[in-house]
Amino acid sequence: MQNQLVLHHPIFNYISKASEELGLESYVVGGYVRDLIMQRPFKKDIDFVCVGSGISLAEKTASLIDPNIQVHIFKNYGTAMFHAFDTDIEFVGARRESYQRDSRNPIVEDGTLEDDQNRRDFTINALAISVNKNNFGELLDPFNGIDDIEKGIIRTPLDANITFSDDPLRMMRAIRFASVLQFSIEHSTFEAIKNNKERIKIISQERITEELNKIILSKNPSIGFGLLFDSGLLEIIFPEMYALHGVDTIRNLSHKDNFYHTLKVLDNVCEMSDSLWLRWSAILHDIAKPPTKKFDENHGWTFHGHEFLGSKWVPNIFKRMKLPLDAPMRYVQKLVLLHLRPISLTKENITDAAIRRLLFEAGDDIDDLMMLCRADITSKNKLKVKRYLDNFDIVEKKIIEIEEKDHIRNFQPPISGELIMETFGIQPCKEIGIIKNQIKDAILDGDIRNDYDEAYQMMLQKGQSLGLIVKKNG
Repeated sequence: MQNQLVLHHPIFNYISKASEELGLESYVVGGYVRDLIMQRPFKKDIDFVCVGSGISLAEKTASLIDPNIQVHIFKNYGTAMFHAFDTDIEFVGARRESYQRDSRNPIVEDGTLEDDQNRRDFTINALAISVNKNNFGELLDPFNGIDDIEKGIIRTPLDANITFSDDPLRMMRAIRFASVLQFSIEHSTFEAIKNNKERIKIISQERITEELNKIILSKNPSIGFGLLFDSGLLEIIFPEMYALHGVDTIRNLSHKDNFYHTLKVLDNVCEMSDSLWLRWSAILHDIAKPPTKKFDENHGWTFHGHEFLGSKWVPNIFKRMKLPLDAPMRYVQKLVLLHLRPISLTKENITDAAIRRLLFEAGDDIDDLMMLCRADITSKNKLKVKRYLDNFDIVEKKIIEIEEKDHIRNFQPPISGELIMETFGIQPCKEIGIIKNQIKDAILDGDIRNDYDEAYQMMLQKGQSLGLIVKKNG
């Protein structure tokens, strides 16, 4: 790797000029340098470190670009940032850090560039490029980060046990980088993660979940989850998923390992969709299999009701993980509850009524549900997989036909509770719900069309059978 790199972004010339005017040494550091060397896409944020005041450098640079740029200053951290050229630019003064046992928040002192590189989490992130006039573009690589990039290795610059004990979130970051970059974690670094895994408990759930979501959004999240499992971190941060691991055998009959099955389903989903919440649905679709596992003398291993119990677990898992408790949670809950339904349809004669009910319950998420179900076919028997997927094609074709004909997706029964009360002159009561459900079921079963007149006539019949009397002016 050459020691001189070409810096194309316009911000570099401005920072070089500002540094010269202030008499500061300045360097671009962190992810921008790593991704530049790896020729990865630019992520619209660049970090700079200077030997001196990062706040002063930010203010000077902003004034050279445009005096109207707003500089955001964080005095407690000695950092500043602004937005320019469609990029977030962040500045910090070089510093050395020391930690107390019960906190990941460091005690910070002014330091040299060497001090600043020493405090970086991994060698691949400890690279720096000079933006100083006398050696503009020169690469500084004190820990052989270039060599680690070329070998695909995650390694800490200093003693990994100290690095992870000081800031335990770095254990999650190591695994996240391994998953995103598809690198391996150097042996002693990984051993240090295992040695310090309990330290993760001092990290806030929000920060843990942020790293977990980045693992989930990587190309092959199974890499990250495999490392979380092997390190012992998964048992601490996500015990329900850890509990999926293992195989029981009775009378030479074994079930599949539901942990590795889940990872395969997750990777399969990732080939079809970038959706974070569809990926969470894959993670949680079998989450309640451990407590529902039973051995049946006639049928072998069963997990009856795991979809119902799993859907009930989703809100508690989302709450503990500090994930959103609104639409994303309800979406995941729905897909976990329904993930067996399309599969069951492939095993029987597909009736229009069954398709209508599936469409009604899945609504606009029917396509995502079908993606999850296709991903859930993980048998090593290629003929079995082909048979299931061919049957899914039939189900999807039937879904399209029924939807075009009956418009069931997200339908609202044409008879409202207000109309029932007005027709029979009654106040809110259980009979209203009975009538509405009978009309809904009749439409879904194909006994009547999704049509106001047919539904109205049925309302009159069902009301009278319940002893209700139509108002004379109804």
